[in-house]
Amino acid sequence: MKDQYHRTINYLRISITDRCNLRCIYCMPESGVSFMPHSEILTYEQMIRLVKLCVGQGIRKVRVTGGEPLVRKGVVSFLKNLCDIQGLEEVTLTTNGVLLRELAQDLGQCGISRINVSMDTLKPERFKRITRRDLFTQVWEGIEAAVSAGLHPIKINVVAMKGVNDDEVLDFARLTQNKPYHIRFIELMPGAETNSWESQAFLSSKEILDQISTLGPIQRVSSSALDGPSQRYILEGAQGEIGVIGAMSHHFCGTCNRLRLTADGHLRGCLFSDRETDLKTALRQGQDDHQLTELIQKTILEKPKDHGMGPTNRRKCTRTMNGIGG
Repeated sequence: MKDQYHRTINYLRISITDRCNLRCIYCMPESGVSFMPHSEILTYEQMIRLVKLCVGQGIRKVRVTGGEPLVRKGVVSFLKNLCDIQGLEEVTLTTNGVLLRELAQDLGQCGISRINVSMDTLKPERFKRITRRDLFTQVWEGIEAAVSAGLHPIKINVVAMKGVNDDEVLDFARLTQNKPYHIRFIELMPGAETNSWESQAFLSSKEILDQISTLGPIQRVSSSALDGPSQRYILEGAQGEIGVIGAMSHHFCGTCNRLRLTADGHLRGCLFSDRETDLKTALRQGQDDHQLTELIQKTILEKPKDHGMGPTNRRKCTRTMNGIGG
């Protein structure tokens, strides 16, 4: 299905929980976090029903997120059920990797296409400062376990921040030279919990690519119809790949193909728009598939033209990032 700006909407991101076992500085406060009551979160069965209806409207790719999705019980069975939905071409997962070591084999067997692991530094002490948890070794072992389980390619998401981890851009890029990792550098985006430091910490996609180009020639890689917003590159002779997501400096709104379903059942056309469609209430009131489909279609048709922000115009969402779905 196309929206009013003629964009084909084929990608749905589903948050299955707002809970997380890390407290990253750009996402959540260290303490005092208020999570959704369990009674307000959609059941897996409700999520599967909504995904099937979305597939009927043209969704072909689903990414499961959180919070941290692996903290929710039964997630592997849920992923398998997602993979069994006729018409879905890709099911992927974004995780912080803390529980990946224990679940990698099960994830490798459930049918998902690949995983993204959020990891903003290769330095254990810095990892502790960014996430407020001393779990670097556990996450890295999780990545290695995922490789052994055949989850390929492993994508590593890096939120690039000046004065925080910008001195590691080249270290991450070098990983792709000898390993088939796909490194994704993401511009820092404003969230409800980020503070005044964010504007000083902003590192643009151009600055990231300028650094990487010092390693040698880089070549642009074509994207597929189901890809997300990453601009993809490969260093000459590298086994892996580099991507840059310039959500703030070079926003991709004109080609955005995504919807987002929050853990409490609200469908959003844009990460930064606070306009939501309440599907949970409709589900609990017993509305039929036709009525739910009309709500999904309404969300697609009302998808905003753009997020209305740039590096100097940084309004924030009323929801926290873990509440929307990362």
